[in-house]
Parts: sequence; C-alpha cells; structure tokens
Amino acid sequence: MSMSPPSPSSQTGFPMVDPFGRSIDYVRVSVTDRCDLRCTYCMAERQIFLPRAELLSIEELDRLCSVFIGLGTRRLRLTGGEPLIRKGFMDLVAALARHLRSGALDELTLTTNGTHLAEHAEALARHGVRRINVSLDTLDPDTYRRVTRGGDLSRALTGIEAARAAGMAVKINVVALKADNAADLPALVAWAHGEGHEMTLIETMPMGETGIDRTDQFLSLTEMRRDLEARWTLTPLAKRTGGPSRYVRVEETGGTLGFITPMTHTFCETCNRVRVTCTGRLYLCLGQNDHEDLRPVLRAGDDAAVARAIRAAVSRKPKSHDFRIGAGLAPAVARPMSMTGG
Repeated sequence: MSMSPPSPSSQTGFPMVDPFGRSIDYVRVSVTDRCDLRCTYCMAERQIFLPRAELLSIEELDRLCSVFIGLGTRRLRLTGGEPLIRKGFMDLVAALARHLRSGALDELTLTTNGTHLAEHAEALARHGVRRINVSLDTLDPDTYRRVTRGGDLSRALTGIEAARAAGMAVKINVVALKADNAADLPALVAWAHGEGHEMTLIETMPMGETGIDRTDQFLSLTEMRRDLEARWTLTPLAKRTGGPSRYVRVEETGGTLGFITPMTHTFCETCNRVRVTCTGRLYLCLGQNDHEDLRPVLRAGDDAAVARAIRAAVSRKPKSHDFRIGAGLAPAVARPMSMTGG
C-alpha cells in the first residue's frame, strides 16, 4: 500500500508543551475498538462495538500519525482493542516505518494480547518494531479463560515466544485482580524474568461498564508490593520511560518489575502522552472526558489544520486524572478502555 507523507505545512518545527510545562512527545493511537477477547476489567461480555464506517481508514491513520510526528512525537504506540485483528494493520506499520528510517521517530511499538502475534512477529520486527507490550494476567489456563471470557492461553504464549524469536523485547503487562490472579503474581514474575521479559503490574481502572464490580476486583499495588518484598529483595531503579511506571529490580530473579498505580498514587506530574481513538478523537488524559474530534478536520484534507487542532487541544491538557474506586461509584469515564486504547 502506498501512502504519502503529510504536507510540509503540517510540520511546525517546535515541540508540543502543555499548560504545565510537560513536553508531549508520546502518542498512543488505537486502530480498532474490537478485540478477540472480553477481559472482565476491560469490556462487557456482550460489548457493542463501533460501526466500521466510523473508524479512520488505514490511510487516515497514517496521515494523522505523520502529523503528530511532525509536531515532535518521538514515540508512537499502536493499540486497540486488539490492533493485530484490524484489517490492513501491517500496511499501517509498514508505512509508518519510513519515519523510523528517516530518524523522525525514535520508536514504533504496539500493545497486544498476543493471540495473533505468532502470525505477525517476523513482519513487525522487519518493519522496525523493536519491543512490544503483551497483556497477560495469569499462567493458569482456567484463570486465563475466565478472565478473558473464553481465551486460549496457549495462543498468547506461542505469540510471545514468536516475538522473542523475531528479536523483539517483550514486556508483560499484568492487571492485578484481587479475586482472580493475586495469588498467581509471584509465579508470573518469576516466569517472565526467567524468560528474559520485563513485567509491569497495573491497578485496575474504573473505565466503562464491564458487568463486573471493580471494587471486588481492585488490588492495591502498595499492598501487593509489600507481599512481594516479603519474598524477594526489590531494589528501586532510577529508570524512567516518561510513563507512569516506577521500576524495581528483583534481585533474586535479576529482572525488572514496574508498578503502575493510577488509584493509589497519582503519577501525572511527568505525563508526556496523549491518546487518539480509532475514530480520531484526541483524548488529553485517559481519566478525563475532554477531547478534540480530529476526524472532520482530517477528512477536510488540510494537514496544517489538523496540526493546529492538535496544538489547541494540547494547550488545555489537564493536570491529572480523577480516578476513584469504591462501592456504588460510577466509572470515572463512560468509554471502555478498549475504545481509548491502552
């Protein structure tokens, strides 16, 4: 598929900075709200997906990502839903790889559940994807099937192995769930580090209705960290990726473990990112509703106008999210995680 770069007029030559002095150089772009799994913390069992006509085309996604790169984006993550099930996804990756070759983009990566990774790992690596995040919450097949509402653990594990064989670094993302995987987490850490993968633990976030009470699911990572420290020596690391993770080295395994704690610790002071949905809505914060609809501007065909709209939106990026969790509390935002992108 042949795709054209954005017009020079969209290249403004200076980076985006929000009202709090944070440089915005990392964009997460959802290519679809659809997924082949139905994880209990992410979406409803009978999730209603967007009409396909509302989604940006692959060519439009390429143009939009290219405008962001022209505005100083150095890291681009493609997400979903599950990005690998989007028709034409590898065409998009192939097109965006030109920005890696030119040096305009430092990193092109994706977040995936791994179930289709075995089919695409070699091509992803060939196009310059050097690392990926894989969502995997347990190594127990029955627990995996229950949490994902029917998923096959072996497909995810085969995909992870294919990614490693293709030369990509793999980070395992784990949502900590009190009733489902809390007891499994030490074994998951040991497995990930034994396989040479980094791992990050994430607190569940109140986004969208999933049919499950998140108060019952919520597991404080402050509490979980204390449990891990009773087992292992956790040495804090100065490592920062510009994201919300705070990292430790597990001395007994030699591996790196991250903690993302949106509920128990607000990490927003270093936020460097924005998110774009598969319909072209630019969200300035995962936990806020304010957004800019870029689709009409994009479809009007003027990349310079798209760049101006993006800058205007970033100029009102909020200071922090407003996640709260508790019995009887509605989700902080109505849209599910799968719509915004992970």
